Amino acid sequence: MEILELKGISKEYRSGRGTVKALSDINLAVKKGEFVSIMGPSGSGKSTLLNIIGCLDRPTAGEYFLDGMKVDRLSDDKLAEIRNRYIGFVFQKFHLLQGLDALGNVELPLIYRGIGSAERKRRAKEALDAVGLSDRMRHRPSELSGGEQQRVAIARALAQEPLLILADEPTGSLDSNTGRTIMELFQKLNAERGITVVMVTHDRDMAGYGRRIVRLLDGRIKEEEFIVKM
Repeated sequence: MEILELKGISKEYRSGRGTVKALSDINLAVKKGEFVSIMGPSGSGKSTLLNIIGCLDRPTAGEYFLDGMKVDRLSDDKLAEIRNRYIGFVFQKFHLLQGLDALGNVELPLIYRGIGSAERKRRAKEALDAVGLSDRMRHRPSELSGGEQQRVAIARALAQEPLLILADEPTGSLDSNTGRTIMELFQKLNAERGITVVMVTHDRDMAGYGRRIVRLLDGRIKEEEFIVKM
């Protein structure tokens, strides 16, 4: 079953010098339970593509289906509702609130969804346990290492029980050893829980943790590579 499907997606931006084409005729489908790495150099269009997949932006042309729903022309309010309900985000900079402990940070998006206190805490504790932080849930971000903060961010995405997790350069702020630990966690969640992951990265080593690598160049899909896991 396909979680998302992009058909002929293009994106143009107007600038003082005219029109800049960020994406051209992108066709991409991701099945439930896949781990896809979108890879490309700076300016290749990978961040623009992630923004469209994450319903943070709309394409100029083409169609986008998420879980069978056509979402490319929905209103801002409907897109916000879909983001909150169906998509978990993990960013390079963690985006944790310093005034909240790990548990509070994981609970926060669930408050916006109107989920009751008992259910919020259950989900948050379960998610923190899944990323190996059950003993750190009362620590604030300043008391956690970079790798632990990113694991809190992953738990925050997990607690939403999303259709898919979108990760934007999730190891970009981490040292190489910690980065590998985070990627192994994504692999584990994908393999053991069947969580669909779409990740953007410029790092070939990190991209290799996925099952498929989609390479972008100048706003187009240049090639795709399936990774055989031994």
